[in-house]
Amino acid sequence: MEKEEIIQYQTKGTCCQMMQVKIADNKIVDIDFYGGCNGNLKGIKSLIKGMNVDEVIDRLEGITCGPKPTSCPDQLAKCLIEYKQKQYSHT
Repeated sequence: MEKEEIIQYQTKGTCCQMMQVKIADNKIVDIDFYGGCNGNLKGIKSLIKGMNVDEVIDRLEGITCGPKPTSCPDQLAKCLIEYKQKQYSHT
């Protein structure tokens, strides 16, 4: 098993202010949201734990919230895309 990594992501345009994601073996181990709709974010957390990072990105990227051009799920996808780009730049 690979070492677990914890990444923090400052969100933009959502009620959730920050996300902290724990990743190991390219899978979501855990996630915490700071701010936002508590019940919805608990649901997202429960659904994505154990999922592959690429699958989470594919499912959540582009989701909007009302009139906003983004959402908490979309911001999570952006967080994971940024994480992957940093991984590839270190190899």
